Amino acid sequence: MAERHVLGLSGGKDSAALAIFMRETYPELDIEYFFTDTGKELPEVYAFLNKLEGFLGKPILKLNPHRGFDFWLKEYNHFLPSPQTRWCTRQLKLLPFELWVRPMLADGDTVYSYVAIRADEEYRTGYSSTNNNLIIKLPFREKGINKEGVRNILENSGVGWPEYYKWRSRSGCTFCFFQKKIEWIGLLEKHPDEFQKAKEYEKLAIDHGSPFTWIQGEPLSELEKPERIAQIKDEFQKRLQKEKKKKPVNPLLPEIEIIEIDDLYYDDEGAGSCNICHK
Repeated sequence: MAERHVLGLSGGKDSAALAIFMRETYPELDIEYFFTDTGKELPEVYAFLNKLEGFLGKPILKLNPHRGFDFWLKEYNHFLPSPQTRWCTRQLKLLPFELWVRPMLADGDTVYSYVAIRADEEYRTGYSSTNNNLIIKLPFREKGINKEGVRNILENSGVGWPEYYKWRSRSGCTFCFFQKKIEWIGLLEKHPDEFQKAKEYEKLAIDHGSPFTWIQGEPLSELEKPERIAQIKDEFQKRLQKEKKKKPVNPLLPEIEIIEIDDLYYDDEGAGSCNICHK
C-alpha cells in the first residue's frame, strides 16, 4: 500500500495556479498531474497545458475517455448536454478520473486528490468521494488563497494566463453551454470551424426533438446574424465600461487585458459552471 498524490488540470487558471503552488510549496510530493481530455477542447487549452508542463518539469497525463463526445451524444438520443442534464461532465470528465484511480484504491493505496477551489468560493464543494482512501484536499481554501492570489501565482511563475482569457471566461469544450453569448461570438470569430461544428450538433439535436439548444431560447443560427452580433457586442461593452469604473487602475498588472467575463454576468445569462471543467 502506498500514498498517491494526484492533481487534475482543466486548462484553466485556478488548477494551473494550484499545480504551480503545490510544486513550489511541497516539492517533496510526487504529484501526478492529469487532464481529462474530451477531444473537444479549445486549441488554446492544449497550448497552455504544454507551457505548464514545461514549468512543472514532468508530463501531464491525458485521461481520454474510452468513448468520446459523439458516442455519448448518440447514447442520449442526440440531446445536447445542458445545465439541467450535464451528461458531458459525468461521462467525459468524472468517469475517466474514476476509472483511473479505481485500480489504485483497489490496491489499498491512499489517494490524495488536490482540487483548485479558492478561499473566496464558499459556494463550491468539488468532487465528493465515496471511498475512504480517496481524500480530497483543498489547498487554496486551507491557505486562504483567493482570485488575486491565483493571479499572483500565475504571473510570478512566468507561466501567465491562457490566451483564451482574452475572450472567454473558462476552459472546457469549445461548445460549453455555460458560455455567455459574447463568448459564443468570440468562438465564431476566433474558431469559426468549431462554431460551425457546434451549429451542426445543435441542428442534429433539434431534428431529434431535443428541448435544448446551446443557449436557452436562442439557436446559434440566430446568434450569428450580423445585427444580433452587433447588439450583443454593444451590450457587452456597456457592461465592461461600467465594471471598469468600479475598479481602480493597477499599473503593475500586465499589458494583456484579462476580461473577467463572469463578473459582468454574475446573475445573468449563462451563470454557473461545472466544478470539474472550468477550474
